[in-house]
Amino acid sequence: MITAPARVGRDGRLGLRFERRGARTVVTRCGYTLPLQVLAPMALPDPAAIVSILNPTGGLVGGDVLTMEVDVDAGAHACLTTPSATKVYRSASAVAVQDVALRVAAGARLEWVPDHTIPFAGAAYRQTLTAEVGEGAAVVIVDAFAAGRVARGETWRFALLDSTLSLRDARGRLLLERLTLRDGGPRGLGVTESCPYFATIVVVADAGLGPFAERVAAADVEAAVGVASLPRRGAAVRCLAMDAPALGAAVEAVWTAARVEVLGAPPLALRKP
Repeated sequence: MITAPARVGRDGRLGLRFERRGARTVVTRCGYTLPLQVLAPMALPDPAAIVSILNPTGGLVGGDVLTMEVDVDAGAHACLTTPSATKVYRSASAVAVQDVALRVAAGARLEWVPDHTIPFAGAAYRQTLTAEVGEGAAVVIVDAFAAGRVARGETWRFALLDSTLSLRDARGRLLLERLTLRDGGPRGLGVTESCPYFATIVVVADAGLGPFAERVAAADVEAAVGVASLPRRGAAVRCLAMDAPALGAAVEAVWTAARVEVLGAPPLALRKP
């Protein structure tokens, strides 16, 4: 007798800790369960320890619950990315969930720069990303999406895209952003201006925000880019684009501005295929 599974989807967990050892940042804790996996740190001439997170199953399906916890200890500098865009497949009922918790200690630096997420037609996806930012720490967070498989004409046909981005420090909340889009919901003015590629980039730091904003405002990219100051200690950038290359170029320009003006680091080429 064949019995139906209790649930569809898998639970994946990932835990990373970065510490400063002399002049270098090293990974001192790394544990994961599929469908999450971590590649070995990239050997690039950069002050950050660069780690790529991937899902070897090809993407998220309904019922998947992925949980990530990242700790960057005092004085360390970590850069986390993905090798490609994250795909979220059609779901008959259950929602795919991804929860990310970032903890950045005093004087540490963290760059969270994954490629964009692509919810397929019928996909249901809920994401929560929280960051706790210590005194004197700096973070750069990229949260980017496509409206579906745009080249196939499959735009805005996902069942649910629900994204929450929250940053706090010892004094309280720095930013809370909630995006909820459903099939048949509004797409125009005040949402993404009908652009099928969109991103939010948040920079939190105690210095360099003025030059960063000026550099972003002067960026020569084929996308709509706007920058605004947070009530304290940060800036938020919105990017709207008509295609993936334009979004990628805009995100890279903003990230480079943050590296140069805020982190005091050179631009970083991640050598992705």
